[in-house]
Amino acid sequence: MGSGNANSSVTDSSAAFSNRPPEFAIIPEPVSLMKTSGSYILPDNVLILASADMKQVVDYLQEKISVSTGKFISAYGNTPAAGMIKLILNSKANPAIGNEGYQLSVTPAVITIRANKMSGLFYGVQTLLQLFPKEIESTELVKDIDWKIPCVEITDYPRVAWRGLMFDVARHFFTKQEVKQYIDGMVRYKYNILHLHLTDDEGWRIEIKGLPKLTEVGAWNVKKTGEFGYFSTPGPDEPRTYGGFYTQDDIRELVKYAKDRFVDILPEIDVPGHSLAVIASYPELSCTPGAENYRVRSGEKIMDWSHGAPPIAMVDNTLCPASEKVYSFLDTVITQVAALFPFEYIHMGGDEAPENFWQKSDAVKALMQREKLTDMHQVQGYFEKRVLQIVESKGKKFMGWDEILNGDIPTSAAIMSWRSSNFGIDASREKHEVVMTPQTNVYLDLMQGDPVTEPKVYNTVLLGKAYEFDPIPAGADPKYIKGGQANLWTEQVYNIRQAEYMTWPRGFAIAEDLWSPKEKKNWTNFIGKMELHFKRLEQAEIKYAPSVYDPMFKASRAADRQLMVELTTQIDGLDIYYSFDNSFPDRFYPKYTDKLAVPKDASQMRVITYRGKNPIGRMITISVDELNRRAGKR
Repeated sequence: MGSGNANSSVTDSSAAFSNRPPEFAIIPEPVSLMKTSGSYILPDNVLILASADMKQVVDYLQEKISVSTGKFISAYGNTPAAGMIKLILNSKANPAIGNEGYQLSVTPAVITIRANKMSGLFYGVQTLLQLFPKEIESTELVKDIDWKIPCVEITDYPRVAWRGLMFDVARHFFTKQEVKQYIDGMVRYKYNILHLHLTDDEGWRIEIKGLPKLTEVGAWNVKKTGEFGYFSTPGPDEPRTYGGFYTQDDIRELVKYAKDRFVDILPEIDVPGHSLAVIASYPELSCTPGAENYRVRSGEKIMDWSHGAPPIAMVDNTLCPASEKVYSFLDTVITQVAALFPFEYIHMGGDEAPENFWQKSDAVKALMQREKLTDMHQVQGYFEKRVLQIVESKGKKFMGWDEILNGDIPTSAAIMSWRSSNFGIDASREKHEVVMTPQTNVYLDLMQGDPVTEPKVYNTVLLGKAYEFDPIPAGADPKYIKGGQANLWTEQVYNIRQAEYMTWPRGFAIAEDLWSPKEKKNWTNFIGKMELHFKRLEQAEIKYAPSVYDPMFKASRAADRQLMVELTTQIDGLDIYYSFDNSFPDRFYPKYTDKLAVPKDASQMRVITYRGKNPIGRMITISVDELNRRAGKR
């Protein structure tokens, strides 16, 4: 969906499905689905007919079915049996479905999944599981369920090859088990890249042999609670015990766990900015005197963004581009990262590097003179080219955020376009490989409802905006667009439950943007599917955000300066009830129909959304002070 119909796409009548959920709730929407007659009933003894080399797909399917159903699942049978599930790799490739596509056939007697490659079988399994009752997602045995699925013929394959989620484990450390949990959530929706943001000002999360301080010092800060970015500066005596890191064995285990689920892990080492954890560990890698007094950031303010980008740094969180020690350090790090991660790319960051300390550095001035560099863009460009050479010398491809385009980077550098799609469009025309990840549509750290209901962040990406994302935007050279991904930065995400809350349901929308044919996308149908998938996530004990059901508040002033409030919902078919008298409204309270005048002496407004007789949104309170603030001067 282009931006031209953004408003209509988000307000199409979702009332249509309020009493009649969609018959098939498959996310992402398949290329083609045809319902046939009858249904398949899961027998007590399930035989999976497969060859031994399909073990990773068979193991996954066995576990998913047996845990919730309690059925006995046997595999690799040679004799056909009633109710069996057949997995078949095509002996002659079917060009229509490519490497990750599949054909799924369900008849009353047999389920058949055919694919050219093992990954296609795996994605066929994901679709098959979504045809089962929602209880298939339960983490324990569920009794008295009719385990039947409708008969269908499905042909399906992805729109783009790169379908990624970025998980920032640097701002807050997430355990190996929690990363596995995040991978399990991803693969349900056919994501195939996990981008791990492993280093930042708040922590260095990967063991590097020969550089022990990176994890002895760089992986730990002071635990703070409240609003990240505004924490008090830690005192010298506050314990630096919050954090953690992955050993190299942990990384190998995560890589294997992901690979078993057809996910590649893209490691990111973010340089030259975002490097305070490195500098606290090895101060000699800074250009700035006094760096030996720096500490790993605990969420206190270290950048001034009031003048826009690049920020004015209050401490120098950059590696010194003029120091050979830096390139020697990066060679050691990249050598080990390249050996640990089999994926062909290494992401080296490159975003948001402040310049004010470089401008004062004699070493940087000397570098500029020697290399005939005229400005700080060229200084960073010099750094990026040196790092690119190191990465390519290890047999890997170099990737960075779109700021690296400022420095005349060679076309062998792949670009992640985050500031807007335009950078990616331009990069594709210059023959750079591009992954589209514009903050306007796919930044999962941003608020997904009214700011009064969400952890406060600087901006909002509503579900409808995520659903509009087009990984191959008009004007781009599609040959160079690898695909797209959503990014979960975790400054305000303190635990895995909040990580899940921020990812779903926007992750459903983006999965469909990346996999499904553009013409198959339909907002009303998607919302109906989303509601059924909420029930599946509840079975799986995965947290999700119900923000799409909550109203948004818009305050304004009438001609006589009277404070007015307008309420809107992201989806149709909901009724909003409200109170100004401090009590908790239900559906017997006044129903919102039009812009309201806020009573003179009211101190707060409470609202709740219903669908018919059932509450569906959360009880939300907004202060009149906040409404006044939004409306501007009296």
